[in-house]
Amino acid sequence: MLDSLNWQSHPYHMIDFRPVGYVVGLLVAALGVTMFAPMAADIFADNGHWIAFFQSAVVTILCGSLIALSCSNGVTGGLSLRQTFLLTAMVWLTLPVFGALPFVFGITDASATDAFFEAMSGLTTTGATAFFGLSELPEGLRLWRGMLQWLGGVGIIVVAMVFLPELRVGGMQIFRSEGFDTSGKILPRAGQIATSISYIYVGLTIACALAYAISGLSPFDAAVHAMTTVSTGGMGNYDTSFALFGPGTQYVAVLFMILAALPFVRFVQLVSGTAEPLFQDTQIRVFLLTVTVVVLLVASWLWGQDGSLTETAFRHSLFNVVSITTGTGYASADYMTWGTFPIMIIFFVGLIGGCAGSTSCSIKVFRYQLLFASIKSQIRQIHSPSGIFKPQYDGRAVSEDVLSSVMAFFIAFILSIGIFSVALGMTGLDFVTSVSGASAALANIGPGLGQEIGPAGNYAGLNDTAKWILAIGMYVGRLEILVVLTILSLKFWRA
Repeated sequence: MLDSLNWQSHPYHMIDFRPVGYVVGLLVAALGVTMFAPMAADIFADNGHWIAFFQSAVVTILCGSLIALSCSNGVTGGLSLRQTFLLTAMVWLTLPVFGALPFVFGITDASATDAFFEAMSGLTTTGATAFFGLSELPEGLRLWRGMLQWLGGVGIIVVAMVFLPELRVGGMQIFRSEGFDTSGKILPRAGQIATSISYIYVGLTIACALAYAISGLSPFDAAVHAMTTVSTGGMGNYDTSFALFGPGTQYVAVLFMILAALPFVRFVQLVSGTAEPLFQDTQIRVFLLTVTVVVLLVASWLWGQDGSLTETAFRHSLFNVVSITTGTGYASADYMTWGTFPIMIIFFVGLIGGCAGSTSCSIKVFRYQLLFASIKSQIRQIHSPSGIFKPQYDGRAVSEDVLSSVMAFFIAFILSIGIFSVALGMTGLDFVTSVSGASAALANIGPGLGQEIGPAGNYAGLNDTAKWILAIGMYVGRLEILVVLTILSLKFWRA
């Protein structure tokens, strides 16, 4: 997909936008086709709202087709490195624009700001919502919210496994080098990875929907929540999220949130008859260990407050910790009432995230592993100045370019939280809302802290400026920050 040319070696070559426009146009048209599914849901429900999706589909398919046709003469069969950067950025910016149309046409009081915010939140699988009264929305719109997250989830996996390693973003190149090839010998080509992952993604979604139905959810709720669970998106059909559902449904959600936060390539290998990589992956082991320790800490705190061991306390600890760690954003209880310690724990685990190559978000476990490996190597070097110590990942030495990319990502992430927090504060939001909102947007978690945007609230009451800032934050976070910074640099556009 990528040619061997590096734009830094050829600074006087203009970017040919036509191949990028062609792919973007096709994806926009494809998004328009998917709008017929919620249209059918509204027709079946006989609620009279199907026309909104028909109008949206016509506009989206027409615009996407015209873009693709106008750029088709520039398709050469491959993309340069700069074109790949641009394509990755344009897809996540363009699709939310058209994904917002059903909200504009279908809800009379939905502003362009709220509609774009909701679509961006959906496609980036952030899960933050600007709407109240979710259960009163037409069936088509509730299904569309789930579909946006589901489509965004599979797109995230493909981008993470096919594009980001080639773009060398945030240390993701570690998954394309020979020593760390996550595909192994079973999946030698990127196209095979994307196709195989899509099958696994659909299979997990169907299994999740069936499990939800068995646990007591209606077929419609089971389908929508399956899409937002496997995508670790977190958008539901009710304002109270999972607090409305029973223990069985909550345990089903925990299981599939964890599965969705694991590298999907491992599932492909498992289905292909190779189970060893799934159980030997150090990233998976660290992720599961982290979740276990944090759940026990929060549960112990709640048990200490109640004075007795209860299944309810354990279940709420398990559910909410897994939900925030994986970036899903569901809530089974208002953890803002649990006390300072669990609130801070939950806030920080949201900045860990799941595994690379999953639908999960945030910084990702492997980057923390590389960070601590680098720190360990430096400490050993201080103790033994004449020794040679190389940071290792999964028993193999890590190259300097990978470590530099990871360190750059950490610095960019922290600085971005600061910048977006200040920007939100300038709109009039308080400190907790600003910092937690910026973190939740950049890490694509969904709920922040506080009464307004916490687990018992949403983003509907924020001013429009804050919503646009948060939407930009979701976009930047989903593109791993460095992709956006690269495109914003003058060197990228130098003719």
